[in-house]
Amino acid sequence: MLLNSAFERFAEHSPVAVMVRGLLEQVLAPTAVNALFDEHAHKQYTRELLFSDLVDVMGEVVCGSRRSVHAGYRAHRKRLAVSRSAFYQKLNGIEPQVAAALTRQTAANLAAVIDQLGGGLPALLPGYRVKILDGNALAKTEHRLRELRIVAAGPLPGKSLVVLDPASMLVIDVFPCEDGHTQERALLDPVLATVEPNDLWIEDRNFCTLKFLFGVAAQQACFLVRQHQNLPWAADTELEYAGECESGEVWEQRVRLTHPDTGEEWLVRRVALRLRSATRDGDVVIHLLTNLPARVASARVVAQLYRERWTIEGAFQILEAALESEQPRLGYPPAALFAFCVALVAYNVLAVVRAALGAVHGRTVVEEHVSTYYLAAEIQGVYQGMMIAIPPAEWEVWQQLTVAQLAVQLKALARAADLSAYQRSPRGPKKPRPERIHCKSKPHVSTARLIANCRNKKRSP
Repeated sequence: MLLNSAFERFAEHSPVAVMVRGLLEQVLAPTAVNALFDEHAHKQYTRELLFSDLVDVMGEVVCGSRRSVHAGYRAHRKRLAVSRSAFYQKLNGIEPQVAAALTRQTAANLAAVIDQLGGGLPALLPGYRVKILDGNALAKTEHRLRELRIVAAGPLPGKSLVVLDPASMLVIDVFPCEDGHTQERALLDPVLATVEPNDLWIEDRNFCTLKFLFGVAAQQACFLVRQHQNLPWAADTELEYAGECESGEVWEQRVRLTHPDTGEEWLVRRVALRLRSATRDGDVVIHLLTNLPARVASARVVAQLYRERWTIEGAFQILEAALESEQPRLGYPPAALFAFCVALVAYNVLAVVRAALGAVHGRTVVEEHVSTYYLAAEIQGVYQGMMIAIPPAEWEVWQQLTVAQLAVQLKALARAADLSAYQRSPRGPKKPRPERIHCKSKPHVSTARLIANCRNKKRSP
């Protein structure tokens, strides 16, 4: 085994933390990270402060081992050897394409590790690589910048389109934008440039545009999208009953779409899902458009596939609850988007940890019973002490491992992991919220008095 005596104690008591640090050392090796910066940066250039140094500091912040970027800078100021002003100047100028390239490249490297582990999930549709697309808007920041101090409205530092591969559970691409008010549809052109043959793109109705649908099909790829109410279409056949699925009745018809520029007409499938219970928006019928051949996916399969779109919402929830993906103190959009992209890298590392645990203990067991939140919580509690006990130089051996060697080490550590420490805490159905009593004359109440009053009422005959 690779680990020497310096690692043994942490490998025994917190193998997950060792796995995370080893993976970060592998995919964020300074030489590779700095080369990526040199390739994709247009305006910035390297002087004293390396891009890899910023990645290291931000990695600790988004993983929760440092409470803020400033705390991260203070902890490493001797090694960084630059002033705080110089540090923030470079951080606030990180170009979005550099941050996106960091996520994209590390995801490709981690996907190779999952393949080597054999820890991927079954394909949702054999013969197709499914990609789930959704948008993510960063939360408002504090009014720290001079330009924001006179504005009462919440300042938005940007938004991104995120692409999730549900087979590996990795975020494989991100398209960041500094303008927080940009319509998500305006970011679809760069997404189209990444479409490959035999892709299946699943997305919500906000991305249901004729240009995008025709663009995906032009690349010999397929789409499955919820129909937007403003999309022009014409019925070619009537709706026909196609059976039932878990959510309700399924109906199908063929409809005709017309290219907005060339006038080309095209027949696609339109699936209507009549739900047993309304959505949170009150919808009882959902209409889906797809160019998947009927021989590949029946209308019922199409309806079931669309449910997988919510997988990416689970990824966003992990980014929000288990990782510090949004930094309210970072008002400059480039810095905020950079923090989000580094958080995506951390999310992907946790996905590889889950894949390693699944390869050893069974992927079904891990998916159903292991909480990513508790994995992240352990790392937050152990990381700083581990880095003190095991200096950074001693981790460099992980950079030299091949993918096969790395998979062997991850499996060895996964065998030492006690899954009961990361057990999910399932909750029952939510109870209806009782109507609250409002009293303008009493804006506050004493909790102790309320509890005592309720207990006295229960005791009284």
